Amino acid sequence: MPFSDFDQLMMRRALDLARLGTGYARPNPLVGCVITHQGRVIGEGWHQQYGGPHAEVHAVHAVTEPHLLPESRVYVTLEPCSHFGKTPPCADLLIDRWVAEVVVCNLDPNPLVAGRGIQKLREAGIRVETGLLEQEGRHLNRRFFTFQEQQRPYVVLKWAETADGYLAGPYFQPVPISGELARVAVHQWRSEEHAILVGTRTALHDNPRLNVREWPGQDPVRLVIDKNLSLPPKHHLFDGTQPTVVYTYRERARQDNVDYVTLSEAEDLFPQILQNLYQRTIQSVLVEGGPTVLNSLLKDGLWDEARVIRAPHQLGGGVPAPRMGLTGLHEQFRVGADEVFIYRPH
Repeated sequence: MPFSDFDQLMMRRALDLARLGTGYARPNPLVGCVITHQGRVIGEGWHQQYGGPHAEVHAVHAVTEPHLLPESRVYVTLEPCSHFGKTPPCADLLIDRWVAEVVVCNLDPNPLVAGRGIQKLREAGIRVETGLLEQEGRHLNRRFFTFQEQQRPYVVLKWAETADGYLAGPYFQPVPISGELARVAVHQWRSEEHAILVGTRTALHDNPRLNVREWPGQDPVRLVIDKNLSLPPKHHLFDGTQPTVVYTYRERARQDNVDYVTLSEAEDLFPQILQNLYQRTIQSVLVEGGPTVLNSLLKDGLWDEARVIRAPHQLGGGVPAPRMGLTGLHEQFRVGADEVFIYRPH
């Protein structure tokens, strides 16, 4: 049975609600839910915070006329869970409230669910339809799907470059490149990703905090590559204010909210890092440099999205911005005086 325009409108509303959980629901997926009765919205909700009630729970509790639920149609962006985790199964809640129909955007790739929620609903006599706005739903939860299907985090590369293609001055001297509005956008991006990664040179020359200051949201887990443990211990990365992981070829015990992960020099660096992040249930990482790190990930194809901020002014020389393997321009827009280019490899 084809979906109606009203069905699509309600699922788009559910997707919009799901986005409100960005940065807070992780590592859980973003989920929104809308409940309708005879063409009227009677309840809606979204997964607001990890460990808290799921979208279906918020939506059901928002219904002020619960006697209408047995005649209701529920739109949810991801298959209702069928297992006990931090909260009881949402499939059981919908069954207990005798809802008539459930429309699902995406099936859940998590092996703990993976069709079991749909099966449980159907066995209870609830009509279930799937696949409404499926591609939009996969894009919304691209971090979750990448983590579940590829057993690694979703990798976002980010850098700012001048109009003539440089991202730092000679000998990696830090220079201001992007404008104020673009810097605010970067802090928004930081709030949306689970972790943030820099290499040794960036950590040494920029002494970054890698936190969220100009946008509301949670700080990401800080990641730094320091193969020989050469970074000054007084740098901001080691101030203990947020969880930090150092990837190194040396051994050092955890201290002051900083973990040290010893990697093998005999194996490629980034597959080891991505595997460790998967084991830590970190679903996405924003890579802010430097050029060696960015070029390595581009060359090896270990990236899912690249966000390039291009400023209007020129530098005349310095450290060249990455170019190798950068393909698939998907989006382009302006932020203040700067242009932002969004690339995806496929």
